[in-house]
Amino acid sequence: MPVSVPIVPKTKSQSSVNAGLVAVVVYDGLSLFEYGCAVEVFGLPRPEMGDSWYRFTTCSAESGRLRGSGGIQVQADGGLELLAKAKTIIIPGWRGIEADVPPELCRALRKANKRGARVMSICTGAFVLAAAGLLDGKRATTHWRHAAALAARYPDVQVEADVLYVDAGDVLTSAGSAAGIDLCLHLIRRDLGPRAANQVARRLVMPPHREGGQAQYIDEPVSKRSGSSLAPLVDAVRATLDEGWSIVKMAKQTAMSARTFQRHFVSTMGMPPGEWLLSERLGRARALLEETGLSVDEIAVQVGFGAAATLRNHFRTRLGTSPGYYRRRFSASEAH
Repeated sequence: MPVSVPIVPKTKSQSSVNAGLVAVVVYDGLSLFEYGCAVEVFGLPRPEMGDSWYRFTTCSAESGRLRGSGGIQVQADGGLELLAKAKTIIIPGWRGIEADVPPELCRALRKANKRGARVMSICTGAFVLAAAGLLDGKRATTHWRHAAALAARYPDVQVEADVLYVDAGDVLTSAGSAAGIDLCLHLIRRDLGPRAANQVARRLVMPPHREGGQAQYIDEPVSKRSGSSLAPLVDAVRATLDEGWSIVKMAKQTAMSARTFQRHFVSTMGMPPGEWLLSERLGRARALLEETGLSVDEIAVQVGFGAAATLRNHFRTRLGTSPGYYRRRFSASEAH
């Protein structure tokens, strides 16, 4: 699975680029962390960047009193008319995935995008872009907890739940919260080059490009539901993941033919048995990387992959990262 799927157009030399005005949409119930990501990256003065650096403004999505989460009052620089001047528009989250999006905000976003403005969302801000129709036929992402809801509500959107961000050219979306910083840095890299992105990343004390996608942050990527007829098998497999669990062996455990077993397993668990077994082994490997000092070779054997190379391959394919990087990121013994 891809880590991110950027489309990076060729740009002019940095000296001839003007990054333009970034307009951040604020609203009642503003998600302060997502808003803070946009302000920290684009809203602070950076004289070392010269005249090419972004200008910054905030515009209100609605009239009336605006409060951020935690009760903080928000004062915008202006209303939606400011979007007409922006080169980049950011939606920093939304007040709830079930909350309505004002029609006037949808119209303003469509109009701005049509004239050439880039529109970007952080976390649940993707629901605003989808409501405006800007994600139809495009790849997009949001927080992994809400990806299924986004896909169900907007079937024309190609939701990619495992990436940190998606750059679809004039519409960009990021995963949950902190992934917004990843997308902001990507945009700087796209506009002003890697040197500028690296400078900002150093100021933020974070890597200019994070390895891996959202999959590495999901606690339970695969459902553990099981019907009563499969419960003994599920328990047996989880207790002996190091053994060779073929379809025939699993079917025998349930006293079914291989064909009947596979059909029943898919209808009960929502996936083929081989896919479920792979997910169980990866889940156990992640727990061992987080909680023990076992080597990657030892873990590969304990979870049934046999060889470290096989474990690494599945980590890269399914989680977009390596076992070593995952351990450095999540192991309690590696925490600072």
